[in-house]
Amino acid sequence: MSIQEVSPEQLAELFHHYHQVLAPDFGCAKDDPEALAWNEVSAAERHRLIAAARLALTELAATSPKHEERRRYFAKPGEAEWGC
Repeated sequence: MSIQEVSPEQLAELFHHYHQVLAPDFGCAKDDPEALAWNEVSAAERHRLIAAARLALTELAATSPKHEERRRYFAKPGEAEWGC
């Protein structure tokens, strides 16, 4: 699966899941009020996590070697030669 095939919603939900699973390993109590299942997280918090995931996916896609390889064939802004 490539980065382009991952939705921000999937990444946010998966990140939240792993965050909850790993919390006890880092000294966070299981009865922590912030330890909610994804469907119990407030809409505002879900939107924030999805927005963060969207930004992360955008940055990863922009810095991937495949993206850089495609860009190498195009002139940088202001450097293109015009004419025949």
